[in-house]
Amino acid sequence: MAVSIEEFLRIVTGLPEVTQGEGGDWVSFKVRGKGFGYLWERTATVGLKATIEEQKALVAERPDVFEEQFTAGRFGWVVVHLDGIDADELTELVTEAWLLSAPRSLAEAHERLIGLSP
Repeated sequence: MAVSIEEFLRIVTGLPEVTQGEGGDWVSFKVRGKGFGYLWERTATVGLKATIEEQKALVAERPDVFEEQFTAGRFGWVVVHLDGIDADELTELVTEAWLLSAPRSLAEAHERLIGLSP
């Protein structure tokens, strides 16, 4: 069980309207100007936007894979160690992070496309 940086990049850039930005030691990911993820290649970790409840649950369940990064408003950001997660679970977490930041119309269109909503 491990996800490579290249696999992570395929997952995140496979979502609609994702843009990347460089920030020194990290790469940021945004959808229409709103951030939802970060990649730290040096440590093979990513930071993902989540609800505070999801953040707490992930960290409590598997502290060897997930770390609390910070909270901001109603969101909790979680650090994910790529060597401790599989591609399916990471895809789900990245998609959830994207959905928390994407405009409603774009999120709904994507959910229809992948069969999450009628």
